[in-house]
Amino acid sequence: MTEPQTLLGIDLGTSSVKVVLTDATGTILDQATESYTVDRPQPGWAETDPHAWWLAITHAVQRLNGGAGAGRPVGIGLSGQMHGVVLCDDHGAPVRPAVLWCDARAEPQLELYRSLPAHVRARLGNPLAAGMAGPELAWLHQHEPQVVETARWALQPKDWIRSLLTGRYAAEPSDASATLLYDVIAQDWDEVVVSALGIRRELLAPILTDAAATAGSLIEEAADQLGIAAGIPVAAGAADTAAAALGTGLLAPGRTQLTIGTGVQIVRIVMPPDSSPVRDPVTHLYRDATPTGWYAMAASLSGGQTLDWVRAVLGTSWAELYASANREPRRDDPIFVPHLVGERTPYLNSGLRGSWTGLGAGHDRTALLYSALEGVAFATCDALRALPAGPEPQTALILAGGGTTSPAWRSLLADVLNRPLDAVQVPSASARGAGLLAAQAAGLVDRNDLPAVAQLAANRVAEPGRRADLLHERWDSYRRVLSRLASP
Repeated sequence: MTEPQTLLGIDLGTSSVKVVLTDATGTILDQATESYTVDRPQPGWAETDPHAWWLAITHAVQRLNGGAGAGRPVGIGLSGQMHGVVLCDDHGAPVRPAVLWCDARAEPQLELYRSLPAHVRARLGNPLAAGMAGPELAWLHQHEPQVVETARWALQPKDWIRSLLTGRYAAEPSDASATLLYDVIAQDWDEVVVSALGIRRELLAPILTDAAATAGSLIEEAADQLGIAAGIPVAAGAADTAAAALGTGLLAPGRTQLTIGTGVQIVRIVMPPDSSPVRDPVTHLYRDATPTGWYAMAASLSGGQTLDWVRAVLGTSWAELYASANREPRRDDPIFVPHLVGERTPYLNSGLRGSWTGLGAGHDRTALLYSALEGVAFATCDALRALPAGPEPQTALILAGGGTTSPAWRSLLADVLNRPLDAVQVPSASARGAGLLAAQAAGLVDRNDLPAVAQLAANRVAEPGRRADLLHERWDSYRRVLSRLASP
């Protein structure tokens, strides 16, 4: 009897890795998760020892081998946390801990970008953010020059993992386009920007054609540690957001997906940029996990981490918090501004802070909980409206991720956004996307067939309802409070 062919998907997150075995259609057959720590040696810093990633991956894959019973993998695909930097020597050994996307130390380096001519900044296609690889590398060159001198490569996190798997060093477009070092028109490293930041050009690896390209074969040393066969193809892999879009079948231009996790991500598949990209954009523009595709992304920091703070401060459960969304809004309810740690889309203001405004003696605990959900929904609405023009308002948003499973919360979101909501069911969209990349590299899925293979059924879970008009009035009040908080 022929052993079934499976694929190994590795999704390297910020604080944990998820590995999955899938079949060629992306069906997840088995999965395992291992955690590691994010170190914060100074305020505003966020680092991880890359060896901890590899150790977690090997442990998780070995657990799959003992429990799946579905055949050994014939290909490997990768998904990874975006924006970070792994400096390593010519043997791939890290010369310092990885600097992560949530690290804010490079805020002063953004002035180097602001001093660039406007047309050069426009080529980057993205707003300026300290946690991206370009500013982080500029900081490292300025503050740790002796360490940088010992490095041969500056890699994205999942690209470093791939180097251990294949013994080869490369970048790929979906992560490279998110570094603030990438020319979205030329689709290559921007030499002018790299030079202006004082970055050694040879640190940047050559860019492979796309996320599904075969980047090499699994070498013996890595195969022995993972407990799988050497020689199988390894796909280039994709940034986690691009992999998640692939994993939910979000491939057609115009479709929009909403994910609420720690933050809020709203992704819309868009046409490639023309020769005149937007200057000083407030939304992101990245390559996706297909050979020629692009997506725009609005990213808000005010999602699950804000709601978790509210839950902890008010001593409530997630169930009670979400149940408060069943409550009818009132014109005299308090206004909650959720920007506790600054905000990205659309304000690009790291100093922005939150508030409860209009509190009165008649407000109870449920009113506070409800207003917190309402405030996060308003922030999501602001981010959605900042995206480049898309479908008409009646077109449904696709929900993905675990932060939008409550029916009451979905109903409130539909009312605030004034859009129907559809949901797809997938245990891990990024990991499924990694498995689909592996299937392409292994020759089990033809790229022409990918849209049909990747597509998942979406079910209508919420429609805008009776609260929409009153919530629009309250959104206007929210915006007035926010404008005062944002004023210098």
